[in-house]
Amino acid sequence: MAATETECNGSTIRPRSYKKESYLLGFLGTVGDLQKEAIFQDVIFEVGNRQFPCHRLVLSAASPYFRAMFTSGMVESQQKTVLLQGLDAGIFQEIQSYIYSGTLHVSIDNVQSLYQAANLLQLDYVRDTCSSYMVMNVERTNCFDLYNFADVFSIDTVLRKCLQWIDRNFAEVM
Repeated sequence: MAATETECNGSTIRPRSYKKESYLLGFLGTVGDLQKEAIFQDVIFEVGNRQFPCHRLVLSAASPYFRAMFTSGMVESQQKTVLLQGLDAGIFQEIQSYIYSGTLHVSIDNVQSLYQAANLLQLDYVRDTCSSYMVMNVERTNCFDLYNFADVFSIDTVLRKCLQWIDRNFAEVM
């Protein structure tokens, strides 16, 4: 008899795992509600001239960057207020909104800043979503800007898409 099987009245009963999607959505919704209602917040991030109250547990679960910040003995793990430099307050607000809701709002105006923030904060889904968004939205007005950005950050999919666009539209580009 295998270790995962149990003999019961002549039949084999196997354990089974169940996953309820509505539980996950409800859990995330409750975490978002706690954020909106400012309940149990235990850290404040200063970004630019704005403050963002948050939960260390939630941020640590969402990002290896925050997990390391709060668990590795860094001075920030003991501070009530943590200064985050190099980020735009509006972009951090969008990142915070994503962490607490699972919804990300990407536009051609914020995609590069979101990508940079996600890269810094090790939010793979946000970074990958931004890359996909750039690939889907290469056009004449942004091709060279996206190419240069992708070159700096080594985003191969965006580089390839920009080169394909230039190849197909060479006459227009020249």
